[in-house]
Amino acid sequence: MKIPSELKHKPVIVSEDYNKVDGRLAPKSDAQGLSLGLAQWNERGNVDISAKIWRHTGEKWSRQSEEMPLHRVLDLSILIVRSQLHFRERYKKTNDDYPKYPELDRIGMQGDAMNVAICMDNDHIESDIKLFDQCLHKDDEILAERMRILKGLLDELDVS
Repeated sequence: MKIPSELKHKPVIVSEDYNKVDGRLAPKSDAQGLSLGLAQWNERGNVDISAKIWRHTGEKWSRQSEEMPLHRVLDLSILIVRSQLHFRERYKKTNDDYPKYPELDRIGMQGDAMNVAICMDNDHIESDIKLFDQCLHKDDEILAERMRILKGLLDELDVS
């Protein structure tokens, strides 16, 4: 499906037919495309690039389509990878390994840090942690494939 170019978000780089590769939702996903383009919140003289997930209901483009600044897309990737590391190692560690539990990590960036923690405000956190862990294991092949691709591209970019 062709991503619309007449809307406020102006696509520059597109991945159409994303529904064919959208993880376990493929091929029936409502996420029909991804794009990198000029952000819809741009004002004259102040231009940002954003990433957008284009959702389609089958009849029209959905208001649930999401647009994010690129740094947030990367921040989500960092959070995903850090979460995977935690769940991979959690059976090997004890409470002593997390002296500030529920805080798992502080990842330094921009002169401060992004906090990574367990959400203790969740009334069902213990059972939800188990479900989260099960989902990570169930989707391990899908996630690992994307991580390998990302690692290869980062190595090629040589961001060290």
